[in-house]
Amino acid sequence: MGIRLFRLPFFQEKYLHIIRCSKALFSSDQSRPSGSDMTTSSSKLWTKFETNMNSQLPYSRTLLTLIRREKGLGLMASLRLTLKAISSRTKDVLSKTSYKWHTFLINRELGLKQLASKTSPLEKYLYLSNLRNTNKHLFYRLLTENFSIITPLVYTPVVGEACLRWSEIYQYPEGLYISYKDRGSIVDVLRNWRQSQVLITVVTDGSRILGLGDLGVNGMGIPVGKLALYTGCAGIKPEATLPLLLDLGTNNKELLNDKFYMGTRMKRISEEKEAEFLSELMVALNTVWPGIIIQFEDFKNPFPSLEKYGPKYACFNDDIQGTGAVILAGIISALKLTNISIKNQRAVLMGAGSAATGVAKQIVSYFMNNGLSEDEARRKFWLVDTKGLITNDRGDELASHKKYFSRPDNNGRQYKTLSEVIDYVQPTILMGLSAQSGVFNESIVRKMALFNKKPIIMPLSNPSNNSECTFEEAMKWTDGRVIFASGSPFPPYMYNGKLNYPSQGNNMYVFPGIGLGSILSKTKLIKNEMIYASAIALSMTLKPEELADGKLYPEIDRIREVSVVVAREVIREAQSQGLDGEPSARNLTDSQLETWICDRMYDPRQLINSNSLSSQSVVQSKSRL
Repeated sequence: MGIRLFRLPFFQEKYLHIIRCSKALFSSDQSRPSGSDMTTSSSKLWTKFETNMNSQLPYSRTLLTLIRREKGLGLMASLRLTLKAISSRTKDVLSKTSYKWHTFLINRELGLKQLASKTSPLEKYLYLSNLRNTNKHLFYRLLTENFSIITPLVYTPVVGEACLRWSEIYQYPEGLYISYKDRGSIVDVLRNWRQSQVLITVVTDGSRILGLGDLGVNGMGIPVGKLALYTGCAGIKPEATLPLLLDLGTNNKELLNDKFYMGTRMKRISEEKEAEFLSELMVALNTVWPGIIIQFEDFKNPFPSLEKYGPKYACFNDDIQGTGAVILAGIISALKLTNISIKNQRAVLMGAGSAATGVAKQIVSYFMNNGLSEDEARRKFWLVDTKGLITNDRGDELASHKKYFSRPDNNGRQYKTLSEVIDYVQPTILMGLSAQSGVFNESIVRKMALFNKKPIIMPLSNPSNNSECTFEEAMKWTDGRVIFASGSPFPPYMYNGKLNYPSQGNNMYVFPGIGLGSILSKTKLIKNEMIYASAIALSMTLKPEELADGKLYPEIDRIREVSVVVAREVIREAQSQGLDGEPSARNLTDSQLETWICDRMYDPRQLINSNSLSSQSVVQSKSRL
């Protein structure tokens, strides 16, 4: 049986009523829950809690633990005394010094020092995971102030290793697992989730995690990591997010034979059965949380669900649409550096899966908006898969998403290797979404440098050990002339006495803003025009000095600023499409709309710096996300 969190009566009732008790203490209405809300076991728990409240220790240890998790060492001495956290004898010592020495600055320094003490990336990942579960506001403060350091540790590339070992390193219940055996009762499972108000979910079936293949329930690290970035990058409060893993079996024999594997030990169900399961899931999600934003992630075959549910629900697929948007923004920046017109561009894509075709289609839209016909725009692309260049007369049955880019002009000749295609096309742009490490070898890259003064090379596969080439290799083999962006981070490289920094085409530049804008606009659907708007918005945020330095994307530490601009344009597009349901966001200038967005973003600094016993110091204000 698949794992379902918070369904056991003891944990479920204890957790729910601890929350009720804590909310009662932090509000003016301290009335107990009604009898209809309580089971026998939870009623006993409440009675015990009330007894503690009326005793010499007026606050339960459980509540104290919850508050400590929110505040950590930053809990002011006067508040500690109120909560009976310290003896009154220490009042004189701590009242003037505790808060001074245990402010956020001390917590932050200690957190960074402890993080630095971990010797391996996976140890750092586990440390941050523990911090997120024990002091989430401190975790998000550290993340928002150290994006360049912490983002690679909570998401790619380290999340790939974490997923491979997920069952082995499991520490905390961080998401909801729904088993195939739950079909028929998915609504009930969702209602057992610990938060009553969920605004956004990232859902995967674990069938194609990054470039690592079928990892089953071990793929939970992806929704957890993605939603941490939604919170850190776009200010969506963590309580409003739902990491969701569909346990539909796995075809990974190694996992099925692993005694520590936490998922259902069965072969993955058929596509037909999964389609039926997804239909129930989509209805259930919108029944429990109407209007919820749904992001599909790492499905082996993502097109059917996107095509079926895109016109019905507010959903999108980051692998297809998010990747396409962020790479389009990078291409827009790169074209400014080459000074080659769109009519003279030729792009070769190594890889022809969902992400590759998603990227190509976004760029086609941009080319069409800049003067090319649709046929002219799509003929700027040559896609290469494991069998070579995709052509009309290759002889094999092409998947539907490949047919759009199939070449009719190869004159009967088949090009079976990337090297042959490069010689044939002489491209200005080379992109990789193949998950084939090193496929952009020295010969390939030097050919790109031969054909172009400033070759655009983008090895976009994740994680980094699947990248088609490294930044150092691209710099060496092009004599420092490459315009480069990768999917995973690479270190800077010194060339001719100058330290050069690579650009990273990370989806985190767009998907947090897409989610934020969709939530705030209360959009009914997430249309392709909104995704395209996110790409244009991202390209607008690049500063002239960043472009002059060869960067294709803004500095990562500006990501919250970027997300606000992306959200603004997503909201604008939802309004122009007549899909929005938030009247207060209409008729605002761009500046006013950005202020309106910022006012509704979760800010961990406010919670860390607050020491009042108000409900807003423990539970984020309802006016915020």
